[in-house]
Amino acid sequence: MSTNTDVSLSSYDEDQGSKLIQKAKEAPFVPIGMAGFAAIVAYGLYKLKSRGNTKMSLHLIHMRVAAQGFVVGAMTLGMGYSMYREFWVKPKP
Repeated sequence: MSTNTDVSLSSYDEDQGSKLIQKAKEAPFVPIGMAGFAAIVAYGLYKLKSRGNTKMSLHLIHMRVAAQGFVVGAMTLGMGYSMYREFWVKPKP
């Protein structure tokens, strides 16, 4: 019983990478939102040790709100951009 499962790992990686690139081209603000979220979280962790008299819970709440706000803003801009492309930009013949 031989099955044909000769899928190489490198071709799997290329397929996943090309899917990610294709999705990023379709919705360019999603990777921007993810990168912004990661940057805000990293900044919050960096500033964690020098927060002064601020309570830990308050610091974490501020970082969460900032990260979520950045992601929601990126999603809103992405939706506006996709609506602009779909309804106002005429397709090339």
